[in-house]
Amino acid sequence: MTNDAHEQESTITGDGAGALGTDATGALGTDGTDGTGGLDGLTVGRVAALVGVSVKTLHHWDTIGLVRPSGRTWAGYRVYSGDDVARMHRVLVYRELGFPLAEIGRILDDPDIDARGHLRRQRSQLVDRIARLQTMVGAVDRMMEASRPGMRLTPQEQVEIFGADWLPAWVDEAEERWGDSAQWEQYAERAAVMTPEDWREVAAATDALNADLATAQRAGVVPGSDEANALAERHRALLSGYFDCTHAMQVCIGRMYVSEPGYTESYEALAPGLAGWLRDVIFANAEAHGVDPESAVWE
Repeated sequence: MTNDAHEQESTITGDGAGALGTDATGALGTDGTDGTGGLDGLTVGRVAALVGVSVKTLHHWDTIGLVRPSGRTWAGYRVYSGDDVARMHRVLVYRELGFPLAEIGRILDDPDIDARGHLRRQRSQLVDRIARLQTMVGAVDRMMEASRPGMRLTPQEQVEIFGADWLPAWVDEAEERWGDSAQWEQYAERAAVMTPEDWREVAAATDALNADLATAQRAGVVPGSDEANALAERHRALLSGYFDCTHAMQVCIGRMYVSEPGYTESYEALAPGLAGWLRDVIFANAEAHGVDPESAVWE
């Protein structure tokens, strides 16, 4: 078998026995190095994996004289030294900067060329390019936010309208949770045409309802009474501004007020016991409309 045939077999088998050999070869250790833990004596397959390029690329660089393996094993395999690998890394840097391979070879081989000067100029250009790309990313993010379904307020506008306790991330969490539902589709369609003033009106109506709920709870209004049922219907009407909310759906939401800490804490901050009381008000009103709170489902 000729040396070229040996090399072809090495390329095909990658880092297997045909490429790396064993200690018995007297040239390569089982890790593909010279057996000393250094980077001398690396096969084509091993270098390709180490540097992150294809074997085909390494063969091309060899053919054009850009990076050639500087050594051979006693069996005739061409192998790379640590200096060869260091040159490859310099090639990769210049290639990433946009230099053609012919110019890279000239820069690396001409002792009169100021390689560091080239790199300094390219670094400055890269910094400028990064700044432009960051500006473009920001513009794309704003375009994505503007074109997304659902609430079209900026996070700052959301906090200004709904108060300092509002977390803009809640919108993303809600979309992740209910984004595949018909109700979220309804919400997205309605929210997409709402102006900041529309949202201010929603926020004012929500604050007014919460205040009336807290007042009624502190006053001892009994769930199932006319006053409590009227409040439950105001609550359902507010939800129906987002999507068509049935009494059964309202019951499912009422359960969340006492089962999920975020909802509970929000109502308890208005008045101690308000979350449980509101759930009971919703349940009693739903029952008056023929819905069994114990078996109600989202429909």
